[in-house]
Amino acid sequence: MGSPPIGKISVKEIIGEDPALVRLIYQYLAWAAFWLVFATALGLLLSLKLTNPDLLSTKFAAFGRLRPIHTNALFWGWTSLAMVALCLFVVPRTSRAQLHSLKVARVALWLWNLAVAAGSVALAMGINNGNQEYREYVWPIEIIFVTGLLLHLYNFYRTVERREIQEIYISNWYIVAAFIWTAVLVTVAYLPWYQHGLAQTNIQGYYMHQGVGMWFTPVALGLTYYLLPKFLNRPIYSYSLGVLAFWTQLVFYTLIGAHHFIFSAIPWWIQTTAIVFSVGMMVPVWAGTSNFLLTMRGKWGTIGRSYSIPFILVGAVAYGVASTQGTVESFRTTNIYWHFTNFTIGHSHFTMYGFIAFLVWGGIYGLLPRLTGREPSILAVGVHFWFAAIGLLIYVSAVSIGGTIQGSDWVRLRPFIASVVDMAPYWLWRSVGGTLMFLSHLVFAYNLYRMRPRFLAEGTLRVEEG
Repeated sequence: MGSPPIGKISVKEIIGEDPALVRLIYQYLAWAAFWLVFATALGLLLSLKLTNPDLLSTKFAAFGRLRPIHTNALFWGWTSLAMVALCLFVVPRTSRAQLHSLKVARVALWLWNLAVAAGSVALAMGINNGNQEYREYVWPIEIIFVTGLLLHLYNFYRTVERREIQEIYISNWYIVAAFIWTAVLVTVAYLPWYQHGLAQTNIQGYYMHQGVGMWFTPVALGLTYYLLPKFLNRPIYSYSLGVLAFWTQLVFYTLIGAHHFIFSAIPWWIQTTAIVFSVGMMVPVWAGTSNFLLTMRGKWGTIGRSYSIPFILVGAVAYGVASTQGTVESFRTTNIYWHFTNFTIGHSHFTMYGFIAFLVWGGIYGLLPRLTGREPSILAVGVHFWFAAIGLLIYVSAVSIGGTIQGSDWVRLRPFIASVVDMAPYWLWRSVGGTLMFLSHLVFAYNLYRMRPRFLAEGTLRVEEG
């Protein structure tokens, strides 16, 4: 905590870490970047197909096959691998202990890559788990992914168990809990014998919302509770707010999945419970958001000189705003206009991209130069930030406005084709925003290459001067 913040000119602190661990972290990030570019290239193609449906009109390039490849590769390829890469440093560092096993982490890396690759091929061939959003991988492939997940849980649990300090730092509460919650989540989602009729719908709502709320969210928050104070060279504003957010996240988030099925055949009381608990989610959301923003208070000069903290600032703000948007969207008066429209596409990108991806990028840009001694191009980092931020703004604005018009058309009982015609110009702007976002990912991949580790023959890290 006593190191100077990273600046836009040079890295002033190099962390003396095990070279083997640094190489492993970079391998995770390199594969994460590969899946990011692959999946978002498909996402851009999908956006173009909305305005030109005959583009690549083969069964393997059908919208219904490409879309789950896009979402699952982003979830389990890019985002999960990138988060775990940072966890491989944060968990041992906050425990003041070595990672329990590099070998276990390597095996888990290849299991996850195998799961995403096999899942992508299977989905392209039409082999899937049915219309189960974000759980389209068939169970033999999902078992591969879960095996990797359990290996990570074992590895991090044993690392925390061997800690040299009495307390467990708040980052590890979130990170280890996320692996436990996700193991339970996938088990519930894939057991087949109770998933019939409305029971399957309830499980689907539970699964797709918990995937975000009990996997991506706690890991990203746990990382930020370490990385933000590290980069700012000051303690987190309030440890108590972090504990409050942790426990209320567990209480409220687990019962909000049914707000995806308002006005459906699901019992009315289940829908109402989901709405009430969605309101309750404002407690952990704003406890966490305010904690991060108050930690940054008075450090705006440092933020202006940093090429990592601006990403974290956007991620923290997006966490609060996008989550509040989700709560408002759960109300029946708004849900009737927005649900099943393109508005929800904007909301999901606002959360997974504006919140999760920006926090992850901030962590990578702040941590990796400290581990490798090699910096990214400052100009390229700026291009990445602004292309991603402006692209996201265009994307979310376009589909949110268009989705509201689309829902209004349905409420007014206009012909369905009228809503398609009304959405067309907004789909075009979605492609414009998506193009900027995709280009930013290419720049990120270049920057990641610039930050690659280089080791001398005797295994020590070479630190470049200047």
